[in-house]
Amino acid sequence: MNLFAAVHAEVVGARVVGEPGEATHACLTPAQLDRLGGELGPEVVICVAGARLERRAAAANVVHYYGAAELSFVAAGRHGEDLRPFDGVEVELRDGEIWVRSPYVCLGYADDAAGPLRTDSDGWATVGDRGRWSGTTLRVLGRPGAVTTAGATVVIAEVEERLASVARGPVVVFGVPHSVLGEVLAVAVVVEADLATLREYAREHLPPSHRPRRWQVVDELPLTPGGKIDRARLARV
Repeated sequence: MNLFAAVHAEVVGARVVGEPGEATHACLTPAQLDRLGGELGPEVVICVAGARLERRAAAANVVHYYGAAELSFVAAGRHGEDLRPFDGVEVELRDGEIWVRSPYVCLGYADDAAGPLRTDSDGWATVGDRGRWSGTTLRVLGRPGAVTTAGATVVIAEVEERLASVARGPVVVFGVPHSVLGEVLAVAVVVEADLATLREYAREHLPPSHRPRRWQVVDELPLTPGGKIDRARLARV
């Protein structure tokens, strides 16, 4: 998100400043805005994405937007229920999944890295986010199997797969609420010795947004009536 803001500033001829008190516009996640507290004056236009704002930020001069690293900017509005596509951006819903076509969509991942981006032969792309139309405005409903932590969308299955590759026993990753960051990742293991291994691996190989904040050992993994891992029950432990 900081990269988007810096590039946007360069394109429109704005000056990038290092101190919040010097800014006229700021591009932030809700968690970053919360950390700044009162450092941004009421005259500063704040562009926010990544999660819903706390009610105490209601008096701020805020522009909400929806986008993704792979899709760049998609839609914007004065609040989360007032999102309209940017100029030059086409949006369509396919079975509730948001697809985008624009000159801002990325070409792919560096070094052929794995990620949620999917494309078709007509230039449309998606990262799996769900949405619906409300008249001419887009309502973003989130991404299945993902958590939003400090404004970053983290796909649980990707983190779980990487941790499982170095664990002796089963590993389950799930999201739990956090008062500041919205959600954070948590991990449950059955083999206690896996805790140290996984913590070290996460610290050395995962970006900060993908590192679990809570770790627990369970005697056995709870199952739903359908036989799947009961992540909701683990989150309540």
